[in-house]
Amino acid sequence: MYIFKQPKIGGAVTDHIDGTFLQVDPINHVMGVWIPVDDATLENGCLWFIPGSHKVNSVDYRFVRTHATESGKPLLTFRGEKLIFEQDKFVPVPIKRGSLVLIHGLVAHKSEPNTSEKSRHAYTFHIVDAHNTAWCKDNWLQPTEDYKFPNLYDN
Repeated sequence: MYIFKQPKIGGAVTDHIDGTFLQVDPINHVMGVWIPVDDATLENGCLWFIPGSHKVNSVDYRFVRTHATESGKPLLTFRGEKLIFEQDKFVPVPIKRGSLVLIHGLVAHKSEPNTSEKSRHAYTFHIVDAHNTAWCKDNWLQPTEDYKFPNLYDN
């Protein structure tokens, strides 16, 4: 996914854990990869993290596929109770372009709006250690016969 925060108008990304959107069992087998194309600064919306939050968070709040077949019923929904994070525990992580940030599936993170005159572009994707890992069948994103998730390496 390519994320672009345009100068002055790029919005905030609310606090979340990636496990809300991509659930595997065991949960510690999913990781986000975030690569800034521009320097990510406080002014243009760098990432913020709660250090150590991956050790205490759980995935009770999930974005799931409903499998609804009736007209007017949502195909995707949130289930469970949303985690509430203490905002004063978030720490900003300014980073230079071309760096690489690994994001544990349970670590709380967010970004603030771009209030600067410079863009903040980033490329991000998620990886899953497929060995001894189950991809949850109600994840919003599912492989199909025509599209399989690509392997980065062979076991």
